[in-house]
Amino acid sequence: MLADVLKTYLATVFAYYLKAHYFHWNVEGPDFGQLHKFFQKIYEDAYGAIDVIGEYIRTENEYAPGSFERYQELSQIQGQTKVPRARLMLEELLQDTQTMKTMSKQLFDAAAAEGREDIANFAAERQSQHGKYYWQISSYLKDARA
Repeated sequence: MLADVLKTYLATVFAYYLKAHYFHWNVEGPDFGQLHKFFQKIYEDAYGAIDVIGEYIRTENEYAPGSFERYQELSQIQGQTKVPRARLMLEELLQDTQTMKTMSKQLFDAAAAEGREDIANFAAERQSQHGKYYWQISSYLKDARA
């Protein structure tokens, strides 16, 4: 059911937003300035998607979840309670970005199957954006040129 996929996607995007914002606030080290701005770019982008997803849930005649407890139940991304070093932040966010890419594809497939081209287009755009973040984070983590 498309609404269920959207609810899980909403909770996961919210968790992704929250983690990127948390990393933005707490990153340290020689790449502080660059990573601080990069994490901000990611969390602002994720935040911009949250309302759209909630409204798509409503177009499916369902109610959007809106509590931390429900988001924790639905999210495919785990929260972070420690403050990892910058490199570990990037490694964790890389894994979470892969999750976002995968979930965007699942949302695309579910929307296309139900003839919701509007939601499918949104999901395709999100998949593209997460693909870009995956490339950028991978580039940050690369130690040497192949």
